[in-house]
Amino acid sequence: MRRLARGLAALALFGVPAAASEDLVSGLSQDTVEITSNYTGTDIVVFGAIEHLEDAGVNDVVVIVRGPDANMTVRKKDRVAIIWLNRDQAVLQGLPSYYYLASTRPLSAIAARDTLQRYGIGVGNLAPEKIISHHDPEPFRQALIRHKEQDGLYGETPAGVEFLSPTLFRVHVPVPATVPRGQYNAEVYLFRDGNVISAQSTPLFIDQTGLERRLYNFAHSSPMSYGVSTVLMAMFLGWLSSVLFRRNN
Repeated sequence: MRRLARGLAALALFGVPAAASEDLVSGLSQDTVEITSNYTGTDIVVFGAIEHLEDAGVNDVVVIVRGPDANMTVRKKDRVAIIWLNRDQAVLQGLPSYYYLASTRPLSAIAARDTLQRYGIGVGNLAPEKIISHHDPEPFRQALIRHKEQDGLYGETPAGVEFLSPTLFRVHVPVPATVPRGQYNAEVYLFRDGNVISAQSTPLFIDQTGLERRLYNFAHSSPMSYGVSTVLMAMFLGWLSSVLFRRNN
């Protein structure tokens, strides 16, 4: 959300007309994803319309779904004799925990590199708000992005925006089972001839429900009680299983 606010401020700074925000309308197929014990992932649909389509110029749509920002620590291991040890690390603060981008074309064909960097569009342009490191943090940032891509939490899909008509479009966004809970934001950008002329953001909430939610709240509100309860439950289950095992013998 903060990044989109900066992007909208940049729109005003570079002289985009105020009416441009009316050129784009977007929404979500659902604004809440409930995580239960049998949750294995799902898809949501981001849809929208270009209200004032102009014949002149090339229109492109970029859809981004960002997860809540988090502080992430990346460690570098070096081999000492026959043991691998953590020798260096970097703390990257304010990076999205989830990032998915879909566009009508590859980003390099939509806008210039400095324009994409200005709005933080694209996995390669994700920049932490603060870095704590004694060395060059760029290798750590790139390593983190690769790790997130392997886990399915970062991704880009060129040509992932499907146009149902000259003005209506939709995007299927994967929500894997490993996504963190919290508030997400679906950001939709309308480009014309390489320039951002409109942008919208819609909140999306991913949360746990049922027993998982109650256990999560209990563990975070009363960690000592939660720990004691889990130990007592493990002891009880161990005793019960031993009793049942003796009876069966």
